[in-house]
Amino acid sequence: MKLITVRDIMTPLERVAVISPYAPVRELINRMERENVRSIIVDRTSDHDAYGIVTYTNILEAIYSNEGDMDLLNVYDIATKPMVQIVPDLDIRYAAQLMINQKIKHLSVTWEGKLTGVISMTDIARVLMEEARSEV
Repeated sequence: MKLITVRDIMTPLERVAVISPYAPVRELINRMERENVRSIIVDRTSDHDAYGIVTYTNILEAIYSNEGDMDLLNVYDIATKPMVQIVPDLDIRYAAQLMINQKIKHLSVTWEGKLTGVISMTDIARVLMEEARSEV
């Protein structure tokens, strides 16, 4: 298999959905539906803060634990934080290994502390399947 880096297959920042941690959960849900995404990156509140992520699982768990009342929740209440970070030049095999070991499906891609993109298990699986088809 040829060397494929995270940069080669990540979703670049300009195509990543990012939301304020202070946004209400209802706004988050509407935005996810409007943008047709299953996860949104939660922005940092300062340079010393960490990025987070919200997925459908976070939303369902939060709504269930609050007996269906989402109007009392903000994004920071339900986000998974900190989000695990990797650098763009990392071989995707190591990104996949990290996801498997940590049982996570998304990694933030950062350079010098700034978000540059996101990579998911789906992104990596898609590349591996393309590689397998091309070798037949």
